[in-house]
Order: sequence, then structure tokens, then C-alpha cells
Amino acid sequence: MAIQDDAANKQKAIQNRQDQADASMQKGDQGNGGAAQTGIQQPSGDFPAQHLAKPGIEAQMELKPKFMAEHYKGSGKLAGQVAIVTGGDSGIGRAVAILFAREGADVAILYLNEHEDAAETQRLIEAEGTKCVTIAGDVKDMEFCQQAVDQVVAKWGRLDVLVNNAAFQEHAESLLDLTEDRFDETMRTNIYGYFHMAKAALPYMKRGAAIINTGSVTGLKGSKKLLDYSTTKGAIHAFTMSLAANLLDKGIRVNAVAPGPVWTPLNPADQSPEDITKFGQSTTFGRPAQPEELSPAYVYLASNVCSGYVTGVVLPITGSVGE
Repeated sequence: MAIQDDAANKQKAIQNRQDQADASMQKGDQGNGGAAQTGIQQPSGDFPAQHLAKPGIEAQMELKPKFMAEHYKGSGKLAGQVAIVTGGDSGIGRAVAILFAREGADVAILYLNEHEDAAETQRLIEAEGTKCVTIAGDVKDMEFCQQAVDQVVAKWGRLDVLVNNAAFQEHAESLLDLTEDRFDETMRTNIYGYFHMAKAALPYMKRGAAIINTGSVTGLKGSKKLLDYSTTKGAIHAFTMSLAANLLDKGIRVNAVAPGPVWTPLNPADQSPEDITKFGQSTTFGRPAQPEELSPAYVYLASNVCSGYVTGVVLPITGSVGE
């Protein structure tokens, strides 16, 4: 019996140690909503129950997204280059534009009508020591896209990086809720807009240039309440891979980032106040990403020093294991 008792006691000791570890973990989780924190401490737990009017103004958000990436130090990876970021007034686009500036690029921000956000992003970019222009318009309109690109090249004489990021998202409980007009709005903003911008930019892009498209985890897995949005994101992923193959012999790389849930105006402008409080908690991390957790990936894909051998990839940054 001594052998069995020893074994039982050993198992009890293992159990006790794990019970203590579990209790300690639970105490620690009370401060962060049980969310994983693998680097800089990020907001977690329940988010404000707020609903924004579209297109969503970041300045009106009760809990402001984190986009400055204060611990990120620039090293001239994009020195002397010119970048265009659509949807660059707020959210992921704002965070990307700021890091591009920190890496030495002049940045043009294209946006719909969020003038307050765009002006603040311009101020932040210029505080990094580079130049910025803001251009308001609708990427569904090919003529606007062409005029915007022409304006940027006329001002700075070159175009090295295009980030397609502008998007429209609105949930639907049923396929029957999707009218033709609504489906067209999502398709024409999210995929036609990327097509328009790439087509307008391409004649000015030289060997070493890069195009980066913002995809989504919904384009990888689908989403039952984002039928049209998920469809466009899947199309963006396919467009990325196809255009990458098409442009490789010109020395132009094309890649995409597929974010999971990210705390930006896009989401409180879509979800109800009740639903948004739990935003991102279903991920393995137990929280949404902040824009500053996405933006370094765009720097990596923009810089041919970092990713010169990378094209046609859809880089998932989803906050969930295996996705």
C-alpha cells in the first residue's frame, strides 16, 4: 500500500500546486479581464457600450484606440519614400501612417469625410518629422482615385507604397436583409476601391515598390453576420495573390494583412452598444488588438529591406491560435 499511497500523495501534491497556480492566475486575471498580455499592456475586459454613426469618428470614441506605438523606434526603413494610405484618418490606417512617417516616409491620407480625424492624423505625422497631405473622397469613384494619386505624385514626384485600407462594414442577421444597394456599397468600397487605387497607382510605381491590402480573418473563416463584408475580404485575399504574381516581374510586391478584431471606429459604428462591450473576447487572447499591434506588420511588408523576398502572402494577425 505504501507505493500506492506515495503515488496518491504525489498526485495530490501536483493537484495542490496546480490549484494554487489556478487561484493565482484567477487573481491576476481580475485586473485584465482574463485577457492575454504578451507585450505592452493593452486594454481588455468589457469595452464602453457605445454606438457610433457611420463612417465612425475616432475622436468620438469613449475609449480611444492605441495607435502611437511609443516603444517602436524608427530606423529609416522607408526614408525618402512616399506612401498613400486609404482610410488613413483613423484606426489601423492612422497607426500605419504614423509608423510609416516614423520610418521616414511622406504620407498621403485618403479618407471619406472624417475631417477631424484626418486633421489629427496629419498633425501626428508631421510631428514625426515628415510631410503629410489629406485628400477627402470616395474610393468607389475611379476618377477620385486617379486624381488623388496624380495629386500625390505631382506634389512629391514619386509613389513607393500603397496601403489599401478603406472599408465599409455593417452586420446583417440574414441574407434577406442584404439589399442590392447595400451589397453594392460593401463590394464597391472594399474591393472596387482596392482595384481603383492599385490601377491608378501602378503607372507610378517602380521596382522596389509595395502594395499592401487590408484583408480580414473574416475572409479566411467567414462570419455569419458579415456576409457581404466577409465576401469582399476573401476577394481581397485572392486579388492580393493574383496581383502579386502579375507584378512580380516588375519588381513590385503585393501582400495583405488579415487582422482579427481590432479596436477602431469601424466596430462601434457597426455593432450594438450591448454587443460591443464584449468585442474581441472570443479570441484566444480574450481581447481585441489595438491598432498599434498591427502597424509594425505593415512596415515590414512595405520595406523591401525587411520583406524583399515576400509577396502574395496573407499575413494573419488574428489574436487566436491557429488562425
